[in-house]
Amino acid sequence: QNYHRVLNRAKWSGLVVSQILLGLLVAAFVRMGVVVMGVDETLERRQGEKIKAKGVFRDSARSSRQYVVYSFGLRWISMMLLVPVPWSSRVWALPFLTVLAPSEKTNLANGKRHKTSIDWIMQMITAVRRWLPARSLVLVTDGGLVAIKLGLRCVGLANPVTYVSRLRLDAQLYDPPGPQAKGKPGPKPKKGKRQPSLKQRLTDPKTP
Repeated sequence: QNYHRVLNRAKWSGLVVSQILLGLLVAAFVRMGVVVMGVDETLERRQGEKIKAKGVFRDSARSSRQYVVYSFGLRWISMMLLVPVPWSSRVWALPFLTVLAPSEKTNLANGKRHKTSIDWIMQMITAVRRWLPARSLVLVTDGGLVAIKLGLRCVGLANPVTYVSRLRLDAQLYDPPGPQAKGKPGPKPKKGKRQPSLKQRLTDPKTP
């Protein structure tokens, strides 16, 4: 009944429906402990002059490492609750929040401000953090959605979100930049001391 009252007040707001759906999924599958979420892009192949939000995107389902296929369609960004279910040996991804992410060219043609996929994910995780203020949250993305500003958004929230993604073993990692020495000319440093690579950490016996 409470959900019906909220829906009536919201006049079928998609964002409110997503909040309600997430609440139902958490109540059914993750009543206690950490809430793990995944986010990814998906392409809906569509064509037609009346589909204003369509664009040309890499078609991951038809592409390979040697050959890249591009298709017309709508790019959606979906955030999913990752949970084990008793009838499957694999973790299931249950979508609860999806946004349309047109290309920059399409947004410019339609007179709309462009947002990258990372920008959308930053907004999405901020909303979820507001919906679940007291729960421990983990956000998982693939290597194509790795961005420093997304990580900064996750750790900068009032209750930080753990951000997990994939990096190359030879990725260059650095400490945060320290204060610039007094009287030293030039631009402020953008990065600090270089950290050991992931490959070095993997072979280091001191790595826990």
